[in-house]
Amino acid sequence: MARVKGAMMTRKRRNKTLKLAKGYWGSKSKHFKMAKQAVMKSGNYAYIGRKQKKREFRQLWIARISAAAKMNGMNYSTLMNGLKKAGVTLNRKMLSEIAINDPAGFTAIVEKAKSAL
Repeated sequence: MARVKGAMMTRKRRNKTLKLAKGYWGSKSKHFKMAKQAVMKSGNYAYIGRKQKKREFRQLWIARISAAAKMNGMNYSTLMNGLKKAGVTLNRKMLSEIAINDPAGFTAIVEKAKSAL
């Protein structure tokens, strides 16, 4: 039986890594050893970034809701408590969108929360 050498698969694997490292600064885009390390590190950053993105957006939505609630004479925590008691199941993303694009509608939501308290 003929001997199978690993050259083809090794080259494919290396080219895949080098393709991912395209555009990196200096030797990181040319030398496999450095490219491999850079790609692994960037993969970790991307993974962590996907989690951070969720946190940061939630933080932004809460800040927007809080600012809009203060304009209507209420703070964020009492607003959310009132909405929960009133049975309003709008998520924070939609509440922040309403606060920005429809201030009158947000005021109506705040009044509903006030009446439930």
